[in-house]
Amino acid sequence: MISEFQDLSDKIDQLAEMTAALRRENAQLRQANAALVAENMGYQRRLGEASGRLEALLGSIPGLESVDTDDKLPENEDAQ
Repeated sequence: MISEFQDLSDKIDQLAEMTAALRRENAQLRQANAALVAENMGYQRRLGEASGRLEALLGSIPGLESVDTDDKLPENEDAQ
């Protein structure tokens, strides 16, 4: 009977240790996740800035508005 109680006590100790380890791991994962979220926000900001600069550059190219992006190629080779 005492042996069974000792086994149960050992299992409870193991469960407590595993719970503590999982709590520590969870805290570490939350910190890592927060760091990645902050890093992602920084990348999104930089991407937005780059997009704005690119749009400004494209807007400053003279005559770009009148050029079609498909370049209107002929339908067949005989048309050339």
